[in-house]
Amino acid sequence: MADAGKSIADQIKEQGEIVRKLKAEKAGIDKITEEVSKLLALKAQQGTDKDEKAGGKFVLKTAKGTRDFNPRQMVIRQQAFDKIIACFKRHGAETLDTPVFELKEVLTGKYGEDSKLIYDLADQGGELLSLRYDLTVPFARFLAMNKVGSIKRYQLGKVYRRDNPAMTKGRFREFFQCDFDIAGPTDPMIPDVECVRVVTEILDSLDLSEHVVKINHRKILDGLFEACGVPETQFRAICSSVDKLDKSPWEDVRREMTDEKGLDPEKADQIGQYVLRSGQDDLVEQLLADTKLCSSKSAVEGLEALKLFFRYAELYGVKKRVKFDMSLARGLDYYTGIIYEAVLTNQNPEEGVGSIAGGGRYDNLVALFDPKAKAVPCVGVSIGIERILAILENREVNLKMRTVETQVYVAAAQKNLLEDRMKICTELWDIGIKTEMSYKANPKLLGQLQTCEEQGIPWAIIIGQSELEKGVVKLRHVVSRHEEEIERTKLADVLKEKLSAPVF
Repeated sequence: MADAGKSIADQIKEQGEIVRKLKAEKAGIDKITEEVSKLLALKAQQGTDKDEKAGGKFVLKTAKGTRDFNPRQMVIRQQAFDKIIACFKRHGAETLDTPVFELKEVLTGKYGEDSKLIYDLADQGGELLSLRYDLTVPFARFLAMNKVGSIKRYQLGKVYRRDNPAMTKGRFREFFQCDFDIAGPTDPMIPDVECVRVVTEILDSLDLSEHVVKINHRKILDGLFEACGVPETQFRAICSSVDKLDKSPWEDVRREMTDEKGLDPEKADQIGQYVLRSGQDDLVEQLLADTKLCSSKSAVEGLEALKLFFRYAELYGVKKRVKFDMSLARGLDYYTGIIYEAVLTNQNPEEGVGSIAGGGRYDNLVALFDPKAKAVPCVGVSIGIERILAILENREVNLKMRTVETQVYVAAAQKNLLEDRMKICTELWDIGIKTEMSYKANPKLLGQLQTCEEQGIPWAIIIGQSELEKGVVKLRHVVSRHEEEIERTKLADVLKEKLSAPVF
């Protein structure tokens, strides 16, 4: 209940302090959620009051967790997308697309504790809908609905999460994902290793070569919990806690396991002896010799799978980029086998963007949508493109960058030459040359040449009355400012030759 004696601003400040205190004390999620809801209600009330006082005016901005992209940012994005798609195609993938929203039932129960981050839409004529949380579940729905038993696909598209955004670190509520998945029966670990190869190729192409791909296996995690005496009904809840070890110290994760999820402290300590370990195939061999862990059949199967993975990783030239990390859990419920997560190794922890790619094997997801529960084994990886772009944008903030691809600018040195400029533009457009001109009927020559320099347009065609009478035009190289006369009838051929010449 709002305090009538205090302003809304004061109440928001006090409620914000309550929320911050609860988070600092690692209070239960239900209590924090309750107090956050009160805070949001106060902010909503404040917004309503402001609208009424301002006569219905509002602050013009993008919605929280979203942003616009200016031409410079779009150039950086498109260059990154082109490199990513080129890698996907190099590995033989074909593309498809799915709707940006799905039936709510399609998404429900697939994301574990993260299900609370799904955006639900208002009832649309009897259909309960939600914005897609990722591209993986819609892909599984596509496979089941269209009876597709085998495909290697890539997909780029926007997804939506009701998360707390951190814009400077590439965490948004609306963001792109770039997915690569291999669906269908295969022999063990062959496509799984290729997914890691795809990740390393993409990151190298984006000059992010200082990275490591952390791997683990869901069977190892389940086997570990079994060997430590965790009830099977708590496997996913404890797995979700382990998944927080990349952001929180073991003491905090242990406290969550015991205090919030009711795990016996002794069992939590046993888990801690394993999940803090990392290495490569040497760790796999050590764990295969661990009597306690290998009392679980599931753990042995997972370890044998990773042993094979490391052998293939060496053949694919990616073994040095891989680290077996037993704390890697990835909280999504649909993973059944190997899981991966790529992180940069040279980032400042305070400015870090977290993982920049992630994925794994999900052999049972398609069966959830098939009327006959027919399974289609799948493995895939998603590139965290927004986090990568946050790094690229910061890196290239001071670099000069072209935002147009115009090759030729048609300029006039005198008045009354608009129609002649239009004819030349038409001729060049017809043969595929990227051409522009001023939209003014009688522009000044200096302004036209300045446009060429500002936009990095390499060539300018300058026409004047005397040149047209002689049947020639002037061709100007914008950077060097060198000019030469070209016969009007040979202009197209000369330009094609010059534009095809290598640039040094």
